[in-house]
Amino acid sequence: MQNNKIFVRNLAFSTTDGELGGIFAGCGDVVSARMATDRETGRSRGFGFVQMNTHEEAQTAIRNMDNTEHNGRTLFVVLSESRETKQKTAYGNSW
Repeated sequence: MQNNKIFVRNLAFSTTDGELGGIFAGCGDVVSARMATDRETGRSRGFGFVQMNTHEEAQTAIRNMDNTEHNGRTLFVVLSESRETKQKTAYGNSW
């Protein structure tokens, strides 16, 4: 199965889920867009995830949107890593 989920970093803290989806709508069909929020405060963490309909649309979105500016911030856009393949950090380990 090909990955079609994108990780977007350096978003303005005021960015909403709907606005995030709108940013990528010109690159293909956006299945979902979600800003990450702090569990305790509910405040935005400045990054989010966008799921495109196909892997090809995800690649197009990365090509077209990485290093572009939105709300005065330069976006960092890459293919999201699955939790299984992501490297663990000392912070995430239980030792």
